[in-house]
Amino acid sequence: MSNALPHVLISEVGPRDGLQSVKATMALPHKLAWVSALHAAGLREIEVGSFVPARLLPQLADTADVVRHALGLPGLTVMALVPNLKGAQAAFDAGVHKITLPVSASEAHSLANVRKTCAQMVDEVRAVVALRNAVAPHIQVEAGVSTAFGCTLQGHVPEAHVLDLAEALAKAGVDDIGLSDTTGMANPAAVRRLFKGLQSAVGEKAGAAHLHNTRGLGLANCLAAFDVGVRTFDSSQAGLGGCPYAPGASGNVVTEDLVFMFEAMGVDTGVDLDKLMTARGALKQGLPDEPLYGMVPDAGLPANFTPHVRPLRKSP
Repeated sequence: MSNALPHVLISEVGPRDGLQSVKATMALPHKLAWVSALHAAGLREIEVGSFVPARLLPQLADTADVVRHALGLPGLTVMALVPNLKGAQAAFDAGVHKITLPVSASEAHSLANVRKTCAQMVDEVRAVVALRNAVAPHIQVEAGVSTAFGCTLQGHVPEAHVLDLAEALAKAGVDDIGLSDTTGMANPAAVRRLFKGLQSAVGEKAGAAHLHNTRGLGLANCLAAFDVGVRTFDSSQAGLGGCPYAPGASGNVVTEDLVFMFEAMGVDTGVDLDKLMTARGALKQGLPDEPLYGMVPDAGLPANFTPHVRPLRKSP
């Protein structure tokens, strides 16, 4: 019997998803210090920004500079969001290791977010994959199916439509496909059901869970996804984040709380919780007026807490 600890990858999205959602713009030196602090805590995949027009998201206008810095951090997968072919080209030029494209399962949200229908976004993804294959075959392409559990603009999003969209993205050639609870409408039963459906639909291309804590179910939904085999989880330090084109979409899962949950369960995250708490200081320096969230940071670690303790074996 193997004694290896189960392992999950925590993909930190705060420097993109978090910063795009606050009114203040974090100065570049503070961004670089924050990304370095997150890396020092053991996070090995960080979404450092997005390649969108600066007029739309001035908070992320310096993403190429952040990428350049992050590429110097050893062992780090440097990821960026791109909405279209032009953004993908900019990301490839910057040297990222991975891009993620948001593909909404809600027609209303898709039109508000990227001004394209769902079908048009699949075509865009197909073009991005063709470009990647031609100029940067080493770069990973991820598609994130947003509003997979419901939409504040459209309302109900049929699960069958989500899975049909995932199959179309797999055929378009992406490397992996995640599901995003963009508006915080998911519940554990729905998470289990839809991720099982995703695994059946696209096999090994089934990817990350991007879940929000808008209605307080973020950790419960992450645990439900873990129970059905998901091993990559997006989260944001201090819970920063939310889609500016989805009303009421507040609050990503708090990275500190997510890491604590897994480590307390005996699941290895590779993240040092003490250093992760320290990284909050870098975030606070860059956004001194922004409220920071997290149950574990507020309560502190339990006395004598030991990360990823193995469960006791039953007597034979």
